[in-house]
Amino acid sequence: MLYTTKGTCSRAIEIETDNDTDTILSVRFIGGCAGNTSGIAKLVQGMKIDEVIERLEGTTCGPKPTSCPDQLAKALKELKKSMV
Repeated sequence: MLYTTKGTCSRAIEIETDNDTDTILSVRFIGGCAGNTSGIAKLVQGMKIDEVIERLEGTTCGPKPTSCPDQLAKALKELKKSMV
């Protein structure tokens, strides 16, 4: 899945999941702070989709109402809708 981000330095997020187990296989942020986004991607690899959403949803970046982690949670919510 390719998700176009809104309100962040990253422009998009590529997500690969195992739909049978609801597990994240890989995440790649396009743009953004390379160290932070690659760190987030490594941390969520192997985690269940719902756990990542629960942990990251609502995270802000300074005065911005969203962040790269929050956008990942939004992307995963959208992905879950398409899996039904």
